[in-house]
Amino acid sequence: MSYGVAAALQAAVYQTLVNDAALDALVDGAIYDAAPSGTVPSLYVALGPEDVIDASDVSGGGARHEFVVSVVSDSAGFLTAKQVAAAISDALVDVDLVLSRGTLVGLWFASAKARRVQDSDVRRIDIRFVARVDDI
Repeated sequence: MSYGVAAALQAAVYQTLVNDAALDALVDGAIYDAAPSGTVPSLYVALGPEDVIDASDVSGGGARHEFVVSVVSDSAGFLTAKQVAAAISDALVDVDLVLSRGTLVGLWFASAKARRVQDSDVRRIDIRFVARVDDI
């Protein structure tokens, strides 16, 4: 098993999102590696949890990373949040990320969950992606 590519994958995903002009136009740079503390923007993107499963084989170490990118908005309705979620998906799906360690085999959309955060006017969309990486 190899978890060695996790940090490199996270950094590449983050940089891809930060450098995406369409996404930046929607969130004005409010893209975070972790949910911000204190006063938060009314619309932002944050990297979320990750689950990793071994995908090693005879050729070497590898892993299947399932990770979440979240859109959080205090706008009424989901339209704006869904537009941001679509831009995130467009930026990441089938992208050829260059990792500082290992190799990205593929990156795919897996699922999304849109919901209103309980007892608030906040809307949240959690987008789950799957990345297959080799650590050889």
